[in-house]
Amino acid sequence: MRTLAAVLFPDFEMLDLYGPLEMFSFFRDDFEIRTVALEPGAVKASGGPSTIAQDTMEDGRQYDILLVPGGRGTRNVGGDTTFLSWLKSQSKGAEYTTSVCTGSLLLAKAGILNRRRATTNKLAFDWVADQTSGVDWQRSARWVRDGSVYTSSGVSAGMDMALAVIEDCMGAKAAADAATYAEYIRNPDPDNDPFASVGGTT
Repeated sequence: MRTLAAVLFPDFEMLDLYGPLEMFSFFRDDFEIRTVALEPGAVKASGGPSTIAQDTMEDGRQYDILLVPGGRGTRNVGGDTTFLSWLKSQSKGAEYTTSVCTGSLLLAKAGILNRRRATTNKLAFDWVADQTSGVDWQRSARWVRDGSVYTSSGVSAGMDMALAVIEDCMGAKAAADAATYAEYIRNPDPDNDPFASVGGTT
């Protein structure tokens, strides 16, 4: 059983979080999903609904998988030293560290992406890249794996990334089964980035 920390912050992007979580949720005997935030209680998504944080970053719990969404809220939490320090500390002990969309900016600011290949939402690519140094940003990638760190492009790309992590943990059949259960047409090629041209990164 691996514990997965679904990281919450105000104005996170809903599909960034819940798209990947849906894929992991098909394997309840293998992944325990827990929501975690700086403080307990409800955390409002950019689309309106709130999600309850089960854990806080002060609890001292170590997670096996980190899932960091993006969204408008990255503009605020990206300057929170407590939040970033927690990410960095957790990543050191986690088996996998993952981000969706502009969540990669938070990983970069926490120092997790130093000297690593990574990607982000192509519509926000330059904005993210201009705020960081020491990261080998990939302009055309659906998702990128560098060691134990996975970063994905925008929003729905997180589901393809999640399936790649599931495949790494449980094998190709499990990933294929999850996509079938979700009636999701998977893009299994990390280099097949159909939105790179839309964002002007190619």
